[in-house]
Amino acid sequence: MLHYTVVFLVIALIAAVFGFGGIAAGAVGIAKILFFIFAVLTIISFVIGRSRGR
Repeated sequence: MLHYTVVFLVIALIAAVFGFGGIAAGAVGIAKILFFIFAVLTIISFVIGRSRGR
């Protein structure tokens, strides 16, 4: 999932360089959402892993 976040961020940067503001804004929005989902799932995974280790 983090891979897709980086891909959308690169797409946004390339689109911004070429002047496609709408596409860049959309790609940044998607990258932010994917990163947030990745962070939440990572935290949940750590919590579940620690609770099962006991």
